[in-house]
Formats: sequence, C-alpha cells, structure tokens
Amino acid sequence: MPRQSTTVWAVAFACVISFMGIGLVDPILKPIADSLGATPSQVSLLFTSYMAVTGVAMLGTGWVSSRMGAKWTLILGLAIIVVGAGLAGMQDSVGGIVWARALWGLGNALFISTALATIVSAAAGSVGQAIVLYEAALGIGIAIGPLVGGELGRIGWRFPFFGVAVLMLIALLATLVALPKAPRPQPSRLSEPIRALAHPGLLSVAITALLYNFGFFTLLAFTPFPLNMDARGVGLVFFGWGVMLAITSVWVAPWLQRRWGTVPSIIAALFGFAVVLAVMAAFTADRDVLIGCVVLAGGFLGVNNTLVTEAVMHVSPHPRGVASSAYSFVRFSGGAVAPWLAGRLGEEAGMSTPYWVAAAIVACAAVLMITARGRLAHLPGPMEYSRAEAEILTTADAG
Repeated sequence: MPRQSTTVWAVAFACVISFMGIGLVDPILKPIADSLGATPSQVSLLFTSYMAVTGVAMLGTGWVSSRMGAKWTLILGLAIIVVGAGLAGMQDSVGGIVWARALWGLGNALFISTALATIVSAAAGSVGQAIVLYEAALGIGIAIGPLVGGELGRIGWRFPFFGVAVLMLIALLATLVALPKAPRPQPSRLSEPIRALAHPGLLSVAITALLYNFGFFTLLAFTPFPLNMDARGVGLVFFGWGVMLAITSVWVAPWLQRRWGTVPSIIAALFGFAVVLAVMAAFTADRDVLIGCVVLAGGFLGVNNTLVTEAVMHVSPHPRGVASSAYSFVRFSGGAVAPWLAGRLGEEAGMSTPYWVAAAIVACAAVLMITARGRLAHLPGPMEYSRAEAEILTTADAG
C-alpha cells in the first residue's frame, strides 16, 4: 500500500465517496416512503433507475474515455453525480427523486468503469493487488454510506443526498488536482463491449454476476422494510454489513483463492449467500435473525465481489476497459430488476417471498459457475496465483 502513487490514492478516495452513494440511500428508504406516501416498490425505483441507467451507460463509457481521456471522464462522471445527488435532495415526489437518481447513475457509470481501469493501470504490484485495493475502496464506501445516511437521515431524508453532493465535490477537486493528464488511448467503438460478450468465459462470469446481484440488491433495497427500524438503526445494521464486506474483500477472498482456487471459492460463496437468503425468508419476522443474516451476507458478497471482478480482468483477451464495461452492463441489470420486483413481491405475496426468490436465483448463479468451469479452467487454482496471473496477463497483452 505505501508504494501506491498519488494518482491511485486520489482515485481510490473518489471511489470510497462514490460507493457511499449505494448504501447511503438504504436507511432513508422507509422515511421517504412514510414522508411522501409511497409504497416499498415505488421507493425501490430509487435503486432501479440508478442501476438501470448505470448498466446501459456502461456500454458507452469506453467510447467516451477513449476520446476524453481517463482524467476528464472521471471528472465528468463526478460532476454529474454532484448534480444528480443535489437534485435528488430538492425533490418533493418519489418520481422526481427517481429521475435524479437516474442522472446520478449516468455519472456513476462514467466514473466507476474508468476508475477500475485507472487503478489497475496505475497501481504498483499485480493486477490482483490493484483489484483488492479497488474492492477495499468499494467496501469502505459501502460500509460508511449507511452510517452517514442513518445519521443525516435523522435530521431529514433530504440531508443524505446533500451530503453526498458535498463529498463528491471534494472528490472531484481531489481528482482534478492529483490526477495527471494521461495520453488518450486509441479510440474505441461503441459496439466493442457487446462484441466482447461473445467470449464464452466473459459471458458466463457476467451472467453469474447478474444473478448474484439480484440477491445483493434484494437484500439492500428490501430489508429496511421488514426490519422496521429508524434511519439510524438501519444505518448501523448495514454499516456492519459493509464492514464485513470490506474485510472479506481484502483479506478473506485472496486467502480462499490461494487455498481453493478462483472458481471453487466463487461457487462456495454463492451457495453460502443463497443459504443466508433462505434463512432470512424463513425468519423474516425475527428482527435479530435478519440483522445477523445481513451482516453475515456481507462476508459472502465481499468474497464474490473481489473474485468475480478479478475473473473479469483475466477471463477474456479483450482490453480491460472493454471487458469491464461489458461485464458491468450485464451485472447491473440484476441490480435494476431486483429492488422493484422485491418490493412488488413483498406487497402482494408476503414479506418472505422476495428472499425465497432471491435465494433461488443466487443458487442458480452457483450452478452456472459449476457448469462453466471448463470455460474458466485457465483462472488461477490453489497456490498458483502468481504464476498463472503472469501467464494470463502476458497472453492478454499479446492479444
């Protein structure tokens, strides 16, 4: 870590603030619903619009970055997030917040895809170590987000949005000052991410991420309603979830990879997450069980986030920016559908139904990884990481 450049730290700091925006909304979902007279499915559209626009916009982030350069793409994304977050706090209807969140999602797409590629390119050490740094920033941001959202949400549901706008403005200024202007890469085509999905390995990993993201955002967007706690209480619960996610992203995932290999570790984490969701379905009325399961789920999600992201960087011969955009486009679809569907299922079929559905879909993700093992056989196995990574990167660079 001490060997990282100012560029890496500036982008990592901006990542922390950006990822705070995911969990920061969580504690104020119920207050927004109560204040504006909205149903859980209507309020869940705050996640759906954000994730849907983020996913679709991912297809164009490489095209934009190849023409503007990484620095100005990051700054443009951060500026759009500042505007979107500020507008969300100024709305008087759920529909208005949903549209502001959609704009926020556009800025998020420009930022996070470019940030991952920037950290991987600029970080000292291996690609795997760079991804751990990126996932650490993600975990810290997701952990702090609910805590900040819960505390500011006690004042009023608008204040978390204004808080994100201020923090993102600080991140924008840090990026503007600390990030050097890099040479622009060769301009890419808009069709490249879609064409990249023709690679069987990349498509398998992307669909796996889509399915487990369904469970991820069912947990994130729906759980505040059965918990039935105030903004601070929900914030503290999801702070514990985010801390667990950060710990397993940074320390547990690399350990499992060295011991079991990439694919077996992902399969085990997916089955573990499916079991946690099933327990939540069986004990939805027990608040203590829900709280414990939320925190435990963060552990499985941290392992998945790190290893699946790393698999994407290695699995296809396409440039990392293109592979990241293609993968993100597919996986965010799960995050877009899950919040709204979970809200509708909870309203019409009972509070436990969203968790049963999510558990089944995440289990399908694990089964898909089992069937795709042949296409992912070149990913590192137990105790092979350093040698295999060097071989994969050499092959990818030659391609």
